[in-house]
Amino acid sequence: MRAVVWSLPDLDGPGIEEPSLAGPAQDAAGTGWLDGLRWALSDVRVLAWRTLARIATTPEQLLNVTLLPLVFVLLFSYVFNGAIVFPGHGSYRDYLIAGIFAVNMGGTAQGAAIGMAVDLSTGLIDRFRSLPMSRAAVIVGRTVADLLTTLLGAAVTVLAGLAVGWRVHASPASLLLALVFALMFGYSAAWAGACVGILARGPESAQAVGLTVIVPLSLTSNAFISTASLPSALQLVANWNPVSVLAAACRRLLGNPDPAAAIHAWPMQHPELASALWSLALLAVMAPLTVRLYIHRTGR
Repeated sequence: MRAVVWSLPDLDGPGIEEPSLAGPAQDAAGTGWLDGLRWALSDVRVLAWRTLARIATTPEQLLNVTLLPLVFVLLFSYVFNGAIVFPGHGSYRDYLIAGIFAVNMGGTAQGAAIGMAVDLSTGLIDRFRSLPMSRAAVIVGRTVADLLTTLLGAAVTVLAGLAVGWRVHASPASLLLALVFALMFGYSAAWAGACVGILARGPESAQAVGLTVIVPLSLTSNAFISTASLPSALQLVANWNPVSVLAAACRRLLGNPDPAAAIHAWPMQHPELASALWSLALLAVMAPLTVRLYIHRTGR
């Protein structure tokens, strides 16, 4: 076995010590798949930590996942609360929080897109190419770190929601299941964002493409309003929107008002299953595509 110790103080900013990254020897006998998996997981851990450690020098990176959810909760709870017609009975604030939670999970894609584009444009990936590491570790580490960062935004949403009167009317098991569905969607969205980051010509392009996708998905969903009053064509899109599906699943699991349950569309009648299928399908398509694009662009 041979170990490679690497440090990137010039690229990641002053004061950041990179953990050691080691890889298995590439001899004629090779290594077993268990050893390969162990080294790949070690690579992922190191690279995910590298991404999270950079926040110490640039804490403004967290503004997008902390300030934006807070603004959404306060804005819709106090400014738009009386202007939005909420069908049926129940609290609009109880309805709202699950929608913002779903939007936050979808926003993981933009963070992954920008981060991947930055790494590619600064030459950091060229340093990785010289290391005996898993090809997918760079992307997996990036997506894991972005998902963990998004969880911070979810925590802000929950705390702000509790402060404005949102309450959970479900068992701890249902609460945990809602979190599982949210993490599945957030992680699959991160892979989609990483794919965009590899295809983009720079961080600005990645940000523009991410906003072009995320904003329409959020606004054509049931995150903030019920889709029952939308035109039939737009309602069809909204009912199959993955953000709508996740929001409906979370509302049902958390015991919050869910007007979508009265809509006779398969995703709205089975939001938990539909959300899981959306996440698995997105991950099954985006993960191999992103790795292939990464190999093609970096020449590995």
